[in-house]
Amino acid sequence: MMFLNRKIEPNPLTLQATLDYSLANFAGRPCVSFVDGKPLTYAQFGEKIQVLSAMLYSLGLKKGDRIALLSHNMPNWVISYFTVVSNGFIVVPILPDFSRDEVESVLTHSEAKALFISERLYNRIEGLELPCLSSVIMTDSLTLKKGGISPEVSVAEYERPVVEENDLAAIIYTSGTTGRSKGVMLTHKNLTWSATQSFTMQEIHSSDTFLSFLPLSHTYENTIGMIYPLMYGASVYYLEKPPTAAALLPAMAKIKPTLMLSVPLIMEKLYKNQVQSKFMKTEFTRFVYKNPLFRVIIHRIAGKKLKASFGGNLKFFGIGGAKLDSRVERFLKEAKFPYAIGYGLTETSPLLAGTKVKETLLQSTGFALQGVELRINNPDKRGVGEIWAKGPNVMKGYYKNPEATDEVLTGDGWFKTGDLGRFGPRKRLFIKGRMKNTIVGASGENIYPEDIESVIDNAQHVIESLVVEEGGFLVAKVLFDLESLEKNLENLKLNIDDRKERMQQWMQNFTRELNGKLNRVSQIKRVDVMDEPFEKTASQKIKRFLYTKPQEIMNKRKKKTAEKK
Repeated sequence: MMFLNRKIEPNPLTLQATLDYSLANFAGRPCVSFVDGKPLTYAQFGEKIQVLSAMLYSLGLKKGDRIALLSHNMPNWVISYFTVVSNGFIVVPILPDFSRDEVESVLTHSEAKALFISERLYNRIEGLELPCLSSVIMTDSLTLKKGGISPEVSVAEYERPVVEENDLAAIIYTSGTTGRSKGVMLTHKNLTWSATQSFTMQEIHSSDTFLSFLPLSHTYENTIGMIYPLMYGASVYYLEKPPTAAALLPAMAKIKPTLMLSVPLIMEKLYKNQVQSKFMKTEFTRFVYKNPLFRVIIHRIAGKKLKASFGGNLKFFGIGGAKLDSRVERFLKEAKFPYAIGYGLTETSPLLAGTKVKETLLQSTGFALQGVELRINNPDKRGVGEIWAKGPNVMKGYYKNPEATDEVLTGDGWFKTGDLGRFGPRKRLFIKGRMKNTIVGASGENIYPEDIESVIDNAQHVIESLVVEEGGFLVAKVLFDLESLEKNLENLKLNIDDRKERMQQWMQNFTRELNGKLNRVSQIKRVDVMDEPFEKTASQKIKRFLYTKPQEIMNKRKKKTAEKK
């Protein structure tokens, strides 16, 4: 058994060299598996890649061809991915929640010649006219469903091309919060370097176990939750079901993971349902919970129970993709839960900054990743400006979109993130929000809606919120837990009319109390009650652009209704 405690530097920095290293050094170790399945060893993993590689060459594909991958998480997703990139093809991972139109757009724009797809998602491509797509392979069985141009090539016959560091490895179409997705071009060096540098944030060894449930087609899970653990011979387990509490809890009890990655929404839901709700039921419990000394004791006890529910072996729980709610982070810190914060973008493969478990500071995303330069461009008097980044992990550009590339990449290699931030002591990075989300107040003040949403989301009975500007005023669109609200009113044994009146009073009090916690320029004029959850990206960020353009929402809802009929 091999236990590495040093940083690995594949030579060259390619996914091909990374795969070769792992197969040579961890052959007998468990590699990938479903939670309830039997793990493939690294040797078996390599054998499947060899067989699949021969199939791809038999289809007449050559180095540089684009091969798309549309599938839910499974061991065969990982096999498909490494088969593609280790043979010099370019992988085009597609998010499972992309609509049929988005899938068609990606396949057409990327000119993908082959597609790996799971049975559950096959209806996304049925009937589509895709002239470039000649072959379809099912990820469930790794068998050919459509295609076959030239005679089959045996495992012994095909010759694997040499892959260079600056060769394109992936084109990732982001489903952003600001509109139409773009194809981010990432090289072998981009992805491999990011994976190697993750070791400086959290060491990993061949004895470690990952439980993976975020989409593998998202760069966050792809680089840090797949490439990184496989680089060091760790084991990765996948859920066969959606990551609900009912599926996660027994999986964690069985696998006893040492490392996991998550997005803030999951931990925020857990905190609200398991911690906050228990101490908001009565005046007495609310009084006790407000006392800092008692709160820390309560959090410490809750933290032990939480860690036990995660299997008891957890040493690293990475949170990234969006800003973590301040109260939730305070709970994690006081509970001594082994969380860490990361910040990055698809365009930076993805990690730019982060913290080790023992170095977290409330609401800070931490320090620049070793080898990455960060700067605050054109800061205002408070030191807030756009975050620019430079490093080996910065993308090559946007596929077939030089205009968009020139907008974000400077001539001397700086990438404009579009995020606003500032540096604290020791150059700790603090994120304020997206530049495009910033609202300019009547007196010219910058208003950061994310800060207001953090206050709203901490209120009792709130699930999630979004703050927008309408007619020169701030409007909060809020999704409430109406079921719990109505239960409270039922307990008062009021009739229906009285209940409606009490609900109106509650909403008025809610708005008044909310504004009491906000500064003058951040006052909310109106609260709109949402009747369904907000649409989100893969990293669970709300697609803001949909809710700042009401007509687009109406058109989208009409289209959904028509599709259901």
